[in-house]
Amino acid sequence: MSEERHDVIVQDAAAPRWMGIALVALAVISLVGLGVAWSASNHTKALEQSVSAQSQQFTQFKQGDDVLGQRLAKTEDINAQLRGELSVVTDKTKLTETELTRARSRATKIRENDTKELGDLQNSVTGQLAAKANVDDVNKLGTDVSGVRTDLETTNGNLTMARGEFGTLIAKNHDEIEELRRLGDRDYYEFTIDKKNQRTRVGNLMVELKNVNQKKNMYTVSLYVDDARYDKKNRSVNEPIYFFTLGTRAPMEFTVNQVGKDKIAGYLSTTKANTTHAQASGS
Repeated sequence: MSEERHDVIVQDAAAPRWMGIALVALAVISLVGLGVAWSASNHTKALEQSVSAQSQQFTQFKQGDDVLGQRLAKTEDINAQLRGELSVVTDKTKLTETELTRARSRATKIRENDTKELGDLQNSVTGQLAAKANVDDVNKLGTDVSGVRTDLETTNGNLTMARGEFGTLIAKNHDEIEELRRLGDRDYYEFTIDKKNQRTRVGNLMVELKNVNQKKNMYTVSLYVDDARYDKKNRSVNEPIYFFTLGTRAPMEFTVNQVGKDKIAGYLSTTKANTTHAQASGS
């Protein structure tokens, strides 16, 4: 009996098809997830950069706003200071106009008084002449009248010397200063300064001679009064310098009559103390 041989071939079972699909799907999902993660990371970085830029812009804006606020505050301070200075200048202008009017009125009154005195004297002399029968007495009175008339005309001529813008009489030498001093309306302080860049007291102010131009009869000084300094440059001889002090309404008058080599001479005219007090009490 022949022996039959049967070869048995064992074949591996084929893997299911769905497993391959699943692996492919998982690979795709992984790739998509990586892409999404990368995109999210980039978006996050971009967002952080945007936030940082906005933060810097906000800081710069805030700094700019602070600078503008400081400039605005400084501008307001300057405006307030200018308004104050404008108010002071306006008040001084009104005061100057008032004093000028008073000075003109006073000058007019002086001339009227001189005219009235001369008229009264003429009337008195005429009455005396009418009462005298003696010819010699008449001649004597006539001589006296002529002498008195001459004296009055001389005095009137002195009173018609140049006047400043505030109506004050301007003396040009020592004799005229003495004439004004006899009127008794103001105080006069004569001075001679022969040193430059050195303060010298004249009345109640300090004077510092800066420069002298002898050929042109001009000079430059600095005046110190009430903690203030007034620089007067290139002023002419016999040109009065007016300025006000605290508590007074009438101006002080500084006048130089002569200039020499590093030397000036003149006078300071001020209101009398009792007059100033009366004006202050009446204001």
